[in-house]
Amino acid sequence: MTKVRIFVTYKPSVFDPQGDTIKKTIHALGHDEVADVQVGKFFDLTIDAQGDQVAKTVKEVAEKLLVNFNMETYTYQVMEEN
Repeated sequence: MTKVRIFVTYKPSVFDPQGDTIKKTIHALGHDEVADVQVGKFFDLTIDAQGDQVAKTVKEVAEKLLVNFNMETYTYQVMEEN
């Protein structure tokens, strides 16, 4: 079993209205040192496979279900391998 976390974020060229709103609110709290906020989401998957099969599964799930490639991109991290 392999646990992975898939991170989905806006592409750098896409305006992130939620991140911008959060940044403005942080500035209103007096923390002008915060230069940018990017909002994203993550998905934890437990996959009954290892190695190349994990990468293949992550790629297919992300590209066919989780990511809108017009606006988003993804990365993933293996959290645990058994």
